Amino acid sequence: MEVKGSIDHGGNVYAAARELHRPISDIVDFSASINPLGPSPAVRRALAGAAALIEHYPDPDCRRLRELLASRWKLSPGQFVIGNGSTELIDMIPRALAIRSALIAGPTFSEYAGALQRAGARSITVPATRSEDYRPPLQKMSKHLQLQGTRRAAVDAVFVCNPNSPTGQICDGTDLRALIKKADHSEVWTILDETFIEYCEDQSMLPWLSRYPRLILLKSFTKFHALPGLRIGYSVSSARTAAVLRQSQPPWSVNVLAQRAAEAAIEDRAHARRSLRYLRRERERLRAELSSLPGLTLFPSRANFLLLELPKPHRAAVVAAHLRRQGLLIRDCSLVPGFTPRTIRVAVRARSENERLIAALAKILR
Repeated sequence: MEVKGSIDHGGNVYAAARELHRPISDIVDFSASINPLGPSPAVRRALAGAAALIEHYPDPDCRRLRELLASRWKLSPGQFVIGNGSTELIDMIPRALAIRSALIAGPTFSEYAGALQRAGARSITVPATRSEDYRPPLQKMSKHLQLQGTRRAAVDAVFVCNPNSPTGQICDGTDLRALIKKADHSEVWTILDETFIEYCEDQSMLPWLSRYPRLILLKSFTKFHALPGLRIGYSVSSARTAAVLRQSQPPWSVNVLAQRAAEAAIEDRAHARRSLRYLRRERERLRAELSSLPGLTLFPSRANFLLLELPKPHRAAVVAAHLRRQGLLIRDCSLVPGFTPRTIRVAVRARSENERLIAALAKILR
């Protein structure tokens, strides 16, 4: 199934505030899955200390951040490319690697198809099924690669998100390793988006980088480290591939405040541990509360959000609009290929905010 990229991101609190004539502080954003504990206190201190640096150009090499990441993951600094959010890197990759056709494990983040379309490349979505709780269709993708001998089936890359967004499903480790191995053997790139991997870090494919030179991992400071407004992410690959990607990157794309914030975030492991403890506890509590609402279907998730299906006759667009008028933003997933018109996604937020959402949904459904 070929699809065109569409931009349908959450997190636009500015538009909601203008529409509702409310300050942004009155908007509770369940549409963007950001760490509910917010940035590390060390990040806030680093930003205050970096204010004097804004009169200088940022370090175009992001040297210190790459060294910190290399130390954290026991790799070489040359294997990291720092970008203006991982979205910049997603946009760069098809052009930098001359990708003409790619498989995408769907339903998933629309920017993969969008980046391919902007590069003049073809995208082929391999859809997951509702009957399997939208488990990433990795075996189907591996089978597609077995047809590489035919012109119709030939692809240059596969895009997979793990845990997947917006479903929250984790990839089966055996199937994922088999797909990476098959792609590398077929001289096909694997672009593996691990934006949410901090919530299940033992599932990361970082240990496989040295085995498969065509594997590229994407990571972000947006979600777990709660820095969406600063726009900073990174890729991890072989040093040779990283050098190719950097050649397609505009100069000074990562500002000095973003660099300093990311450096502080990566070093504050205590805040990371607190965040994980809170998220795991609150996600299960939110899941239990939502499961008690009449007719609501919940799907498995290892990320900091939950995919839900409303009962009939409710529609996602109508429910999202109703909640929006109350200052509660959720993600309407009804237009995402593969989902039903009743599919929504909600982030895990602070307990009091989660309680407010549960009460509002209960009133609508009952």
